[in-house]
Amino acid sequence: MLNEDKIKLMTGIAIFEKKEGKSIFPANHYFKGDYISSHMFRSFFSYTLCYVLGVLIWGLYHMEELLNTMNLDEVLAIAREGALLYGVGLLFYLTITFLVYQKRYEIAKRGMKVYMAKLKRLEKRYEFQSRTKELTKEGGRRDGAS
Repeated sequence: MLNEDKIKLMTGIAIFEKKEGKSIFPANHYFKGDYISSHMFRSFFSYTLCYVLGVLIWGLYHMEELLNTMNLDEVLAIAREGALLYGVGLLFYLTITFLVYQKRYEIAKRGMKVYMAKLKRLEKRYEFQSRTKELTKEGGRRDGAS
């Protein structure tokens, strides 16, 4: 016998898993600090790689100008300016990364609470159905014994 309420509930859970599962389940495997720090670590390396590539491209583009001037003070000033730009950009990028992944973690936790509530509701439906079957079997045995 099919229970229409259980089918609707199971379908709703499956749709929820399909839509929200990719964003909720990975966050559920970590503590908040670990989740955020792993993404900040990844962001640090990606920003550093992009910055180094950008500096390399800039250096190749301005190679003639740099070789013509070849003044050590000017080269050191450019290097200091580049390091300052790297530090400020990295700080800004990591701050944005922190805020984004903190928000994503909070959304994932709320979504996980909804998911768990739906699963508990489904479990209660199964318990209710099994209790009902047991009571009807006991009622049938009593009537047959009388």
